[in-house]
Amino acid sequence: MNLLPNINVIKVMDAVAAGTGDTQDTTEIDMAGYDGCVFIASVGTLTATAVTDFRLRDATSSGGSYADIAGSKLSWADTADNTINVIDIYRPLERYLKGRITRATANAVINGVYAIQYRGQKLPVTLGATVTAHATLASPADGTA
Repeated sequence: MNLLPNINVIKVMDAVAAGTGDTQDTTEIDMAGYDGCVFIASVGTLTATAVTDFRLRDATSSGGSYADIAGSKLSWADTADNTINVIDIYRPLERYLKGRITRATANAVINGVYAIQYRGQKLPVTLGATVTAHATLASPADGTA
């Protein structure tokens, strides 16, 4: 069947204007009731010599002390304008997750970050507040959208 009733899609970071020398954290994700989560981080224009990476962090409690997750750091080449980095974490060891984008050396534009939780224990999944509309179609006919 369709994927949408089986996942939770959350926008965890809005666009951030060009910047350098900072870290930008996503909102936290509570993994209670889910086995995994895919994080999709999107960048826009990356200025030559920009050093930009995306990683996952975890904590045992909401708002707790977050630590980097080993092996989760992905980097963008400074020529990788308008691309995404994707991290899929299955059965994280801590309940709460965040993504972090680090920008250094030259300007980098962040387009946003999305999280897709999957293998929920309660189906169908009720989509969160960051999803304003959705449609689930099965074998639809051609016609007016």
